[in-house]
Amino acid sequence: MASTAKTKARKTSTRAATKAAAAPKTSRPDALSPLIADHRDVDDYFDQYETLTDDTAKKALADKICLALKVHAQIEEELFYPTAREETGDNDLIDEAIVEHMGAKTLTAQIKAGAPGQPLYDAKVKVLGEQVRHHVKEEEEELFPEVRQTTIDLDALGAKLVARKAELMALLAVPPVPV
Repeated sequence: MASTAKTKARKTSTRAATKAAAAPKTSRPDALSPLIADHRDVDDYFDQYETLTDDTAKKALADKICLALKVHAQIEEELFYPTAREETGDNDLIDEAIVEHMGAKTLTAQIKAGAPGQPLYDAKVKVLGEQVRHHVKEEEEELFPEVRQTTIDLDALGAKLVARKAELMALLAVPPVPV
């Protein structure tokens, strides 16, 4: 269904309120802080994408979204989920998150292989955004509170997540082609 400007403004306002409510209740940086920051960044990218009309800008932003999601999913799957699974015992929630990652990986591969102007390209980016927002809501409202109740050293885990993200970004980021 096509969105009107009024509908988009309402959705953006609702997401902004949700973002503020989902912010961690502690000022202490920990493992959840960089994950939440990634969630906010990619949410902003999806909002920006909806405003673009230039195909070159759309492709660049879509590629940025795909890279951000790839790195985020990898650090969660390598470091965060195994620890959260062990400490919370919530296998169902972790399993669902992994399956959601699989769906996002399928769409990001299709987006990376395509280009704006091709059939369904914009729809794929939109649906990816909807799926990611659903995934983020479940993590922040269900999984993260469970993790906060465990004895996980969130500061140490956070340092590992940040270091691994930097490593992956350096490894996966494509340098600009000189003109």
